[in-house]
Amino acid sequence: MGYLRNQLATVVTGAFATALSILWIFLGASYPILQFVFTMAVPITWFLTAMCYLAQKSKDYMHKYDHGYDHDVKKKLNEPYQIVGTRGTTQTFANITDSELSQTKSKLGNQVEELRNTVKLKESEINQLKQKIENLETMVQIEALKTELANIKSLASKEKTKRKTKRKVT
Repeated sequence: MGYLRNQLATVVTGAFATALSILWIFLGASYPILQFVFTMAVPITWFLTAMCYLAQKSKDYMHKYDHGYDHDVKKKLNEPYQIVGTRGTTQTFANITDSELSQTKSKLGNQVEELRNTVKLKESEINQLKQKIENLETMVQIEALKTELANIKSLASKEKTKRKTKRKVT
């Protein structure tokens, strides 16, 4: 816990609001220009005080189940231990034996191998799809070259016909 049960910001803001309120009483009547300043500042500081208080109460409520765990506390391995959940639930866990640990380890190892195999299958599928895409791109390039060649042939035939007509005319 912090200073003043983590309400230090509330206390400081409240003290400032109190000081402004007292100054308003003494100086507000004698200095009319300060009347406007105090009219604005005093309600705002009291509002900030209330907001600090409510925010700290909300934080305390949300974290009321948190316990400051000491990191220096050593647990014995052969005793069960408890975990307190955030909603007030408590679960007790017993330590597992070596055979249970090895069984769990082998199960997890099998699952990891299965995942590796599926990843390899997916990688091979991805490589096949990449190859198909490259083949399609090559086919598109071939078709483009064919159309370009056809255009060149048509232009060449037009040129040929122009030359023939010129020779006939002369």
